[in-house]
Amino acid sequence: MATQRWTRRPPGANWGDFGPDDQVGRLNLLTPEKVRQGAAEVTEGLSFCLSLPLDYPGGCGLNPNRHPPVTRPTLRRGTVNYNCRFGALEPGRTDVLCDDLVILHTQYSTQWDGLAHVGSMFDADGDGEPEPVYYNGFRADKEIVGPEDVHDCGVPQEVVTKSSSTAAALGIEQMAATCVQGRGVLVDLAKHFGTDRPLIGYDALMRAFEADRVEVESGDILCLHTGYAERVLEMKREPDPSVLHGFGAVLDGRDQRLLQWISDSGIAALAADNYAVEAFPAQDGGDCCAALPLHEHCLFKLGLHLGELWRLTPLADWLRAHGRNRFLLTAPPLFLPGAIASPLTPVATV
Repeated sequence: MATQRWTRRPPGANWGDFGPDDQVGRLNLLTPEKVRQGAAEVTEGLSFCLSLPLDYPGGCGLNPNRHPPVTRPTLRRGTVNYNCRFGALEPGRTDVLCDDLVILHTQYSTQWDGLAHVGSMFDADGDGEPEPVYYNGFRADKEIVGPEDVHDCGVPQEVVTKSSSTAAALGIEQMAATCVQGRGVLVDLAKHFGTDRPLIGYDALMRAFEADRVEVESGDILCLHTGYAERVLEMKREPDPSVLHGFGAVLDGRDQRLLQWISDSGIAALAADNYAVEAFPAQDGGDCCAALPLHEHCLFKLGLHLGELWRLTPLADWLRAHGRNRFLLTAPPLFLPGAIASPLTPVATV
């Protein structure tokens, strides 16, 4: 029997609206009808890869906590399993084999933020004491980790051997199981506001919608084009933080009307080609508020997944040239149980 995990839900949250045990949030709005609507946008049969190479941006200059992927060969009977001549192991065999492994930071490049990525300190059980809590009242069962738990490869032992109840309930595999396919709608912020670093609130977003006759309906996946990912590509894995931290439009997470529109719009997910979708650091909100207010609103309150660092410029150019803004979007994350987030290779088909 389903059990409600909270007696209080945050103001503006939709906890419980999709059921007390819901683990995918607004992806519930990706109905078969939305898939049909997405498929109806395919008239040319052209597909666009919306992912950066997963070793971009390059280095750790944009975020010292996230590192580029490392690929290494596996071993086969003590031999390096790359260009491995099987005949040296079993005489007469003609096979030449390659096998590898990847050490991957799930949020380094093109990614989905899972619902366990951002929670909040909130008194969900009404006992007067805020506790760490995530979408729909799911909670971490403990805090991970101490310095003594760190391996020589830099991976905390606790992370390797244990997963919290939150990750188990809200892991990215829940998102993957939905397939994340439906109608995408692109808003070209770079076209309307340039690439300096305009702060986009409700009024500016509505102006862009009106100028391009963009209509967003419940269950659509909204994609924001700022040109940021294309600038990252131009830097060829040597990103210049002094340039990128001031480049491209970002949403104003402190704009309450913008947050309310996200709630009211019924969008199933929100993705952008920039680093965090919203401005970070956000405008000053004092010491009482979230550092990432849009993340808190979307992931914690609404169960609305956020996509970051998608490559949207080629698609935006094509859509603009053809007077369109809708397309079929296919964007499942890796089916990786317990992961907080995931790289992906989204595909837009027009």
